[in-house]
Amino acid sequence: LYLNSPAELTAYQELRSGFTASVSHELRTPLARLLSLLENTELAGSDTATLIAQARKEVDEIRGLIDDILFLSELETGREIVSLGNSMAQPVMQSVASELKDRTERAGLTLVINCAEEIVFPMRERMIRVIVQNLIENAIRYAGPDTVLELQATCQSDGNTIFTAKDNGVGVPESEIERIFERFYRTDRARSSRGTGLGLSIAKHIVITAGGEIKAENADQGGLIIQCTFPPIRQ
Repeated sequence: LYLNSPAELTAYQELRSGFTASVSHELRTPLARLLSLLENTELAGSDTATLIAQARKEVDEIRGLIDDILFLSELETGREIVSLGNSMAQPVMQSVASELKDRTERAGLTLVINCAEEIVFPMRERMIRVIVQNLIENAIRYAGPDTVLELQATCQSDGNTIFTAKDNGVGVPESEIERIFERFYRTDRARSSRGTGLGLSIAKHIVITAGGEIKAENADQGGLIIQCTFPPIRQ
């Protein structure tokens, strides 16, 4: 990182300060819930087993948040190389879908994968996995029940590859659609759901690092569309 003026340094310090404050805020909530659960185990007649099970969920949420923060930090500092070779997309999509099958079924989410065997993304398999997992988990948390999520990848005549995640769920308010890729940002409806608020930010960072573009929009008939465009594959 090179800063060429005091203004740039000030902006960077403000960005770092804001990020630190956001991390502290996001950690404070599950920690407060965890402390409350542990204190309740000391009350007479408390259901200790249930409280401990709930406490474990809070620990898992804290662990997930820390893992996402560290992964995003590695991406931004270059320690996680995104564009290292090319990878077949379909096997990774199928693998992630299989791993998340129980969660999608509990959420009432039907997952459809439409990707030809020859489709290739310009990145490592792990990075494809992170993008696909975050897009599916976003739909699990926020799209609503009885929703269909279609993951589609196509190769265009100009050589670009288009990867789209489209659902017919509740969508996102138009006033907030431009902010869903921001770190820790969650819509008013999403604030009541568990999640780190980093999944789409991580997906965006990977796509851009691989030379692609990502955008989000509401579907005309309801639901959310997230579209990634990757440049032609280099042989």
